[in-house]
Amino acid sequence: MRDLFVDPLCRAEDLGLPIPPTPYGVSVCLPLWEHVIGYEEKDPAVVSKFQSGYPRFFVPPLVQGLMDLVEKECAGSGEKVLVFPREVHAQRGSDYVRKHAGVQARVLEWGPEKLGVLVFPKEVYDVARRFWRFCGELVSARQAEAAAGIGGSGSAVTFEEGEAAQRTIKERLAGITGQRPEDVFLFPSGMAANYAVHRMLTALLPGRKTVQLDFPYVDVLKLQEQFGSGAHFLPFNDEDDFERLREIVKGEPLAGIFAEVPSNPLMKCVDLRKVVEMLFVEEKDVPLIVDDTVATCVNIDAFLLADVVTTSLTKAFSGMGDVLAGCVIVNGDSPFHDDFTAFLQANADHSLWRGDAVALEVNSRDFVQRVKTMSRNSVALYEFLSEHPAVDKVYHSIADESGVYDHLQRADGGHGSLLSFVLKDRSKTPSVYDAMEFCKGPSLGTNYSLACPYTLLAHYDELEWAESCGVDRSLIRFSTGLEPEEVIIERMKRALELASA
Repeated sequence: MRDLFVDPLCRAEDLGLPIPPTPYGVSVCLPLWEHVIGYEEKDPAVVSKFQSGYPRFFVPPLVQGLMDLVEKECAGSGEKVLVFPREVHAQRGSDYVRKHAGVQARVLEWGPEKLGVLVFPKEVYDVARRFWRFCGELVSARQAEAAAGIGGSGSAVTFEEGEAAQRTIKERLAGITGQRPEDVFLFPSGMAANYAVHRMLTALLPGRKTVQLDFPYVDVLKLQEQFGSGAHFLPFNDEDDFERLREIVKGEPLAGIFAEVPSNPLMKCVDLRKVVEMLFVEEKDVPLIVDDTVATCVNIDAFLLADVVTTSLTKAFSGMGDVLAGCVIVNGDSPFHDDFTAFLQANADHSLWRGDAVALEVNSRDFVQRVKTMSRNSVALYEFLSEHPAVDKVYHSIADESGVYDHLQRADGGHGSLLSFVLKDRSKTPSVYDAMEFCKGPSLGTNYSLACPYTLLAHYDELEWAESCGVDRSLIRFSTGLEPEEVIIERMKRALELASA
């Protein structure tokens, strides 16, 4: 396989190749700025080259092959299908399609493993795919490969081996976080973990809105807006949002408050200590849900403040970028613990497919050591970029002014792999991005460094709104990998020379 440390996927001819270059790669190479625009504009010259894509936004070839097979067997004229790990997932998709398109879809079971199949009129395909994107309850490439009878790396894994791998993963996460393995719940993606938490909150606390603090990863907010009773969004561009939050807390019962530590892509940390104090003073019992994906549980202990922690295990926990997975961990000391764990146990549709579980367990064996190296590299790159004359602003958790990152940071913890930056001359951004000698595509936390024009990829249809929240449309997000620090800085220096010319 191509060595991404010395030969990254960054050249024009690499367009559309999976990152990493295997059938299971969850990212896709977008080597030029114009390719990003072409992807967002659905330019056939660009999208026709795609051999992969982030699985919630792009149906991987192996999964599409399974869907084609199921469609021939199960769909009628003018119908299409989506395939899910279980029937209950397809049923939730049917509910979404009925609500948002006014169409009754059919739900079936298919194959020896009883995959869930959603059958619907082809004209509502985009609506069904929105559910696929927001819920994250996906059939993985490995599972699709085995279900379609192709074979593949996971087909020989037994049920018992998969269960053993999941137990090991839970114990690994519990050991790092100081929580109990039985309070760790696994899901087929990070978004599926968030979706489960949101379903839990809206089931146990019906009719209540949630609150999103700070500018979050795009679909975490959209999930709260699309499902349940809606959400209040407070971007925290200024301190006044604390008073706005206080008025919301005083004025209505809430299902939960969501936050990221730090946020993606601005690397901000809302002072959650103030939020917890506010809830105490106002005598309001509202669960706090924190996503620690960017920082990782190696670097921070979000349970000092959070009732529930969500994490995308696709990112640094795996590192390889070839497994989609997520987790929910319930704080054993939370007053909500018993109700939350009872819900998650009763709705036990949270697991990894056995082949993915085994791959993730192997990938994560050196998780702690990798995170420490990535952290050192990101801090070194932050310091380099902060002093570079062509760079206007760098966003990194080391620059957190709220003090909450320091509060949550473990005694031996560092910082995550992620940072973002903008250039003084925004017009130079495309040429600098094009010149970067790093893998270029969505995702983060990979063992190899990874860059993307985040705002264009995540908010192309709402760039003005994103900028009103402080997210520059020319922002480049960068995830430092395990390459030597001097290699990362030298490559970045060469790319930035174009901006200084």
